[in-house]
Amino acid sequence: MEIVAFIIGVVLLVVGLAVSIALHEIGHLVPAKKFGVRVGQYMIGFGPTLWSRRRGETEYGVKAIPLGGYISMAGMYPPSPDALQAQGPAASGRAGGGFFATMVQDARSANDETLLEDDDRVFYKLAVWKRVVIMLGGPIMNFLFAIVLFTILLSGIGVQTATTTIARVNECLPADSSRTACIASDPASPAATAGFEPGDVIVAVDGTPVAIFAEASEIIRASAGDTIPVIVQRDGAEQSLRLTPAAVTQQAVDAQGIPVTDAEGQPELVQVGFAGIGPTAEFVHQPVWAGPQAAVENVGAVAGIVWQLPVKVWQTGVSLVTGEERDPNGPLSIVGAGRLSGEVAASEAPVLNRVAGFVGLLASLNIALFVFNLIPLLPLDGGHVVVALWDGLKRTWAKVFRRPPPKPVDATRLVPATFAVFVALLVMGGVLILADIFNPVVLF
Repeated sequence: MEIVAFIIGVVLLVVGLAVSIALHEIGHLVPAKKFGVRVGQYMIGFGPTLWSRRRGETEYGVKAIPLGGYISMAGMYPPSPDALQAQGPAASGRAGGGFFATMVQDARSANDETLLEDDDRVFYKLAVWKRVVIMLGGPIMNFLFAIVLFTILLSGIGVQTATTTIARVNECLPADSSRTACIASDPASPAATAGFEPGDVIVAVDGTPVAIFAEASEIIRASAGDTIPVIVQRDGAEQSLRLTPAAVTQQAVDAQGIPVTDAEGQPELVQVGFAGIGPTAEFVHQPVWAGPQAAVENVGAVAGIVWQLPVKVWQTGVSLVTGEERDPNGPLSIVGAGRLSGEVAASEAPVLNRVAGFVGLLASLNIALFVFNLIPLLPLDGGHVVVALWDGLKRTWAKVFRRPPPKPVDATRLVPATFAVFVALLVMGGVLILADIFNPVVLF
């Protein structure tokens, strides 16, 4: 059953990724058609075509490998120079021009096939702002989808929070924390002595009203050995209890819950108050603005990873070779994301918790698609935006100084750089895939 659940989680992630890619390409398709660009294909995935249907001038289809997608717009680049066309194959780079020259000409030839004579329905002839809108449409769709998913997660499902309702009361205070059962010599726990009962709702601790268990816990931890009043609601009526938290020694942790060590690497110990009560965990619905806020915060976090991507991938490669534990906040491949989705689905948590985990993972994946596609390098969307802005800058410069309009920027000249970026991404993706297979991030 666990294996079936794992497979279902992986399949759901693949479907979610396909939906995310479809929305990304719709973000390009809609403004392109709105601005009159001729779109030949709208495809989800790569490889052999599984299904397609032509509507008007556009072929819509699904391919076998759902790891990407594309739309084919007419005239992404200006036509090949007339000189190259007139001089034939030798000048085109196919005979003695070298590997990169051949790649440039292949890109130009593929682009020329989308052009018609005296055709104005082409991408490169659009105003700069229209080209920018088309290229940013894809990433923005991923960002908007992430907002929807985070809103469903935080406002629809809610955040699992320890409430002020008491779920359990420890009967005793064992001297050995590894024991789970009481023996006759164990003293009663402070909560049992004070008269706490399961179902009590903590209203105030030491005169301070509390709304969540963390607020009550903070006061109790700071009151070791002191007797403090605690007001609880029981059976619809408020009761006042007297609690004397026991002093216990624990390892100190920082604000993120990470254990604190001293200069010699030894754990720092602190004395805190202990009552012996456990809270009830419930999903607490967040305000509607929590979803957009979470999306924006995630953009910052993902941007920090992408900015250091080569370093992060190198560290992941080192951990793959050495077997060290991976950084849980580091980059993942699609294999790693699928594995995490499978683990979430196969966990022993309640169904709602697993749904929340999957929605959060898919939302984070869309934030990653948003940020990654904004990198200002071809073949990514951000690279096409830079080309459009450079073209606009050249035209503005010519207009200001009353010079003839310059020729459109020929981005096919950047094919060698694009190829280098593609190879780099391929290598980094390969390292991450190997790490996700042989040294995966451990979720549970």
